[in-house]
Amino acid sequence: MRIHFTCAIVVIIAGLLTKISLYEWLALTLIIALVIGMEMVNTAIEHVVDLVSPDYHPLAKIAKDVAAGAVLVLAIASVVIGMIIFIPKWF
Repeated sequence: MRIHFTCAIVVIIAGLLTKISLYEWLALTLIIALVIGMEMVNTAIEHVVDLVSPDYHPLAKIAKDVAAGAVLVLAIASVVIGMIIFIPKWF
């Protein structure tokens, strides 16, 4: 979660310095909220799985891995969206 917050702050500063448009701000705000929200869902799933299955279980591992994978997919998509917004303005 700290990494996501740090990246969000860096992106916000880059947006301010680059003077991105209103629609670009809307896209960045939405994607930042989605990534942080998905990280919160992932944390909730991990805690519920730990509560229900305190011992190792292969299905518990799958549930945790899939939740973490969802965060990863969304984080990668957010990088792509950031590149689409910032690269044309910088180069």
